[in-house]
Amino acid sequence: MEIRWLEDFIALARTRHFSRAADDQNVTQPTFSRRIKLLEEEMGVTLINRQTLPLSLTPAGEEFLTLCEQVTDRVRLTRDRVREINAGQQRRIMVAAPQSLLPHFLPEWLASTGWQDRVQPYLRATGWVANDYFQALARAECDLAICYWPIGRCDLEIDTSACNYRVIGHERLIPVTGLNPEGEPHALLPGSRHQPLPWLAYPKRGLLGSAVKAHLARLPQTTYLTAQSENLYAAGIKELVLLGYGMSWLPERNVAAELAQGTLVRAGDSRWDVPMELRLYRHQNHRHAELDSLWSELAPPRV
Repeated sequence: MEIRWLEDFIALARTRHFSRAADDQNVTQPTFSRRIKLLEEEMGVTLINRQTLPLSLTPAGEEFLTLCEQVTDRVRLTRDRVREINAGQQRRIMVAAPQSLLPHFLPEWLASTGWQDRVQPYLRATGWVANDYFQALARAECDLAICYWPIGRCDLEIDTSACNYRVIGHERLIPVTGLNPEGEPHALLPGSRHQPLPWLAYPKRGLLGSAVKAHLARLPQTTYLTAQSENLYAAGIKELVLLGYGMSWLPERNVAAELAQGTLVRAGDSRWDVPMELRLYRHQNHRHAELDSLWSELAPPRV
């Protein structure tokens, strides 16, 4: 459970309206509603009576509201005290990044820049979707964010206008599949109309899902796929591919070992690869000496 979920619940209890509460919390209504639902699932009870207009709290919700207010007040006070204690000390830069970049790219990149002692991963970000990174930058929850970004044209509902970025690397999403007991690939592109390939997909409106969809639309050859599931996390998709449930597009760094060992193989040649940039973002309005110094060491900024 995250503190911002409690803050979301307080906002909803105050406004009694999902859209207004989402605006107050600077998130989209679908994101806000998803957080409230996750909060109810975590607590194991219904907190909101959605059948009334305006919305009302259930008895459990009323009790939980009191706890939320106590916890968030305590966190706010503790945060202020910690910041006072830390005043004058060199600040470490917090960088948010997808979970798939933590084992391979991030440590290698930090080592290449010599920033190991200046930058640390913000681990709460490993479960975020793309919009969450930019919302976190806007409220200064983190200083930097690393994101995959399609190189080709791709329609994304992500507002990055308040951020600058620099390209710090490249990646390819490559189609991979497991092997059957006879040692043959489970699925090979492009599939056929009568035998579409079992596909382990990313969410359609997510960044990686949109990138794959846009790339396939640019190819002259029709692809025949049938989605078996949707998963936000590349690591979860890789496990399903290894178990033989279908094929998927995965970051090349994350499957290099399996390809070398032969436990995964390509499901198609390089024309099916989706080229991606690795972008480092910062918010234009958040500045401090350590971050500015670090940013100036990189290549010229992009807006």
